[in-house]
Amino acid sequence: MGPRPRPAGGGGARPARPGLRRRGAARRPPAGHRSGRRAPGRRCHPRGGGPRRGPRRAAGPRRPGPGRPARGRGALPPHGHPRRARRAARRRRRAGRPPAAVRVRRPTAHHGRLVALVAVVVLVFTGLVGRLGQVQLAGAAAAGASPLDTRTLVVPALRGRILDRAGRVLAENRVSTVVTLERRVVADDRPAAEAEVRAVADVLGLEADDLLGRTWLCGEDGAPAAPSCWAGSPQVPVPLATDVDPARALTLVERPERFPGVAVTSEPVRSYPRPEGASAAQVLGYLGRVGPQDLSADPTLAADDLVGRAGLEQQYDRELRGTPGRTVVAVDARGLVTRVVSRTEPVPGRDLVTSLDAVVQASAEAALAHEMARARTRGWPADSGGVVVLDPRDGAVAALASAPTYDPNVWTGGISADDYRALTDPASGTPLLSRATDVALAPASTMKPASVAAAVSAGASLSGTYDCPAVYRIGDRDFRNHETTAHGLITLRRAVEISCDTVFYALAERAWQQEGGVSAAASTPDPFVDTARGLGLGARTGIDLPHESAGRVPDRAWRKATWEEQRGELCRRARTGYPEVTDRERRTFLTEVARENCEHGWQLRAGDAANFAIGQGDLLATPLQMAVAYGAIADGGTARTPRVAAALVDPASGARSVVAPGPTRAVPIAAPTLRYLRGALVGVTTTGTAAGVFRSVPDDWTIAGKTGTGEVVGRRDTSWFVSYAPAERPRWVVAAVVAQGGNGGSTAGPVARAVHLTLRGLG
Repeated sequence: MGPRPRPAGGGGARPARPGLRRRGAARRPPAGHRSGRRAPGRRCHPRGGGPRRGPRRAAGPRRPGPGRPARGRGALPPHGHPRRARRAARRRRRAGRPPAAVRVRRPTAHHGRLVALVAVVVLVFTGLVGRLGQVQLAGAAAAGASPLDTRTLVVPALRGRILDRAGRVLAENRVSTVVTLERRVVADDRPAAEAEVRAVADVLGLEADDLLGRTWLCGEDGAPAAPSCWAGSPQVPVPLATDVDPARALTLVERPERFPGVAVTSEPVRSYPRPEGASAAQVLGYLGRVGPQDLSADPTLAADDLVGRAGLEQQYDRELRGTPGRTVVAVDARGLVTRVVSRTEPVPGRDLVTSLDAVVQASAEAALAHEMARARTRGWPADSGGVVVLDPRDGAVAALASAPTYDPNVWTGGISADDYRALTDPASGTPLLSRATDVALAPASTMKPASVAAAVSAGASLSGTYDCPAVYRIGDRDFRNHETTAHGLITLRRAVEISCDTVFYALAERAWQQEGGVSAAASTPDPFVDTARGLGLGARTGIDLPHESAGRVPDRAWRKATWEEQRGELCRRARTGYPEVTDRERRTFLTEVARENCEHGWQLRAGDAANFAIGQGDLLATPLQMAVAYGAIADGGTARTPRVAAALVDPASGARSVVAPGPTRAVPIAAPTLRYLRGALVGVTTTGTAAGVFRSVPDDWTIAGKTGTGEVVGRRDTSWFVSYAPAERPRWVVAAVVAQGGNGGSTAGPVARAVHLTLRGLG
C-alpha cells in the first residue's frame, strides 16, 4: 500500500489529530448517506434497532471504497463484534498498518463537577488521616512517658515439709484439683456470676452457699464473715472449691460457653498424713490467709499468701515458706489483668526435722483418749487433757498430745465456717488449744517435791519427822488431808510418797510466820515462791512454739496488784452475793470469799501459803512446765529449754543446719535435796499413791513420779501424774493431766504408764 493521502484542506494546512475535529467544525454526514437508509457496509444491532455502539474511530485516512460511512457516536467497531475487531487489528499489525484509533471522550460539565467532588473528598480524608496519626503519635508518646498500671502478684514458694526424728512425714504438700473463677466475671455481672457459681456447685456436687461466699472479697459490703469470704488478692482467680473430683471438674472446662471464666488447675496444698496414726494437730499448727497485721509486719507477704497460724507452722513460717516469686501484671481500669510484665521464680522452703517421734506421739494420743473414755465410764467428765514427753538430757520434745483434738487436714483448701466454729467452741472443748502448752491448771500435789526443797531451804530437816494429822487448823479454818486420814509422825520422803497434805500445811505456815505473816512487805523473800520460780514456774519455758502459757506464781506483789484491780467488784459481791449461782453451797462459799477479800484481799494469809505448798489456790502451771521442772530434778539440777525443732534441711542441696538449743539454768535446790527427792519419787510408784498403777511395769524400767489431784471450785478434780524413767539413768520425762478426770492415780497415772511402756520398747 502507498502512503496515506493527506487530509483535504490545503497543502499548507496542519494535519488534524487523529480522531478529533477542529473546534467549531460541523459534523458532516458521510458520502452516500441517505436519510432513513442504512449506508452500505453498515451493520445493525443483531436485536434490531439502532446501530451497535462501540468506540469511535479516529478521524483520518480511510480505506478506499465508495460510499463507506463515517463512524458516528455509538457505532460498532469497524468489524462489528469485538472479537472480529481484535482479529482485524492483528491483521493490520501483520500488514504494517496502524491499529484502529480509540475514541477519546470530550470533557463535559458533569465530568468536571465529579472531579471536583472527588478532590474535596480526598482532601477531607487526607486531613482526617493526618489528624488520626497525630493523635496516635501523641498518645503513644504520652503512654511512653507514664508508667503502666501494674500490680505485683506474689507467687508462693513450695512450702517445706515437717518430719519427725526418723524422717516420717508429719506435714507435706500434695496436688489438689482446684476450680477457680476469674474476678472479672463477678465484676461484670454479679447476679449472672452467682447463677454460674450455683451451676458449678451443682456439677461438683457441693453446697452452693459454700462457693458463693468465695465470690466476695473480705471487707466488701455484703461479704460474709471469714473464712467464708475470699481474703486473697482481687487480681488472681478466686478458688471456688478445692480437692474436687477431677472428672467432674473437667466437665466444666469442656463447656466454656456455659461456664465463662471458670478454670481447673492443680495446686499444691498442705497435707498432714498422720504417720503411725499420730495427729499432732496442735503442735504442727495450720495455715491461714494473711491479715492486715501480717502485711504490716512483713513486707514480703502478699494479700493472698498463706502463713502459719499455730504450732510449728507459725513458729518456723519464714523457713518453711521459702522465698516467694514475683509476677508483675498490667491491669485495666477495673483492676483486671491484661498481660504479664515480668516474672521471678520462687525458691522452695526448707524442710523442718523435729525431735518428735511419731510412734511416741501416737501412743500418747491413744493413751490419753483411752483413759479419758474410761474415766467417763466411772462418772468423771474428763473433758480435756494433755501429755508431754521430753528428754531431760537436752530438752528434746518427743511428743505433745492434747485432747480434744482434731484432724489438721480440715484446714486444707480452706476451712468451712461450721468446722471453724467447732474448733473454737468452748462447749466442744476448744480443740485448737494445746492442753500441753497453752492451758495452765493448778498442779496439785505434783508441786510437793518443790515444797520439800523450799521447806529445807527455810530450815526444815531432811532427817526429821513430821506429824501427818487428818486435819490441820489455821486460824479459824480447818485444812484437811485429801483422804482425811491421819498417818502420825512420818519423814518428808514418806509425806511425798503418800501425799500427806497436812505435813505441807504446817511447813508452809511456819515459813510464812518467819517472813512476817500478814505484815510482811510485798518484797519479802518467800522460799516457796523462790523455789517455784527457780524450777521455771510462772514464766514461759521458751519452747519453740507460739501461744505458750506462762502459768502463775501468786506472790505478795501479784496479790496486791490483783486486789487493787478487782476490789470494786469484790466489795459489790460482798454486799449482793452471787444470786445467779444455783448451787447453794457454792454461792455461800463465793460470798464469804468476796467479803474476806473486799478489805484485806491484798494480804498473803497463812491459808494462802498452805494452799501454795500443795499446788492449790492461785498457783497455775502447764504440763510442759511441770515436765521441765521434773526434768531438772532427774538430771541433777539443770533445767533445759525444751525444743521441738532439730534441724532445717535444704531440699535442693541437702544442706543441713542444726537448730540451736535453748539456754540452760541451774535450779536453786542443793544436790543432797535433789537426791532425797529422787528417792521419794521412786517410792511413789513402788509403795506410795501410784504403786498399784505401776506394779506391772518391768523391773528394768523403774519409774519415778508424783500423783496430783487438783481441786477446782465449780468443777470436778483434775488428775495429774508427772514422772521420769528409767529412774537410775533418766532418759524420758512424761507429764500427763486430765481435767475433771478424778485423782491422779486413776486416770493420769495409767496414761503415763502406757507412754512409758512405749518408750521402753524404743530401746
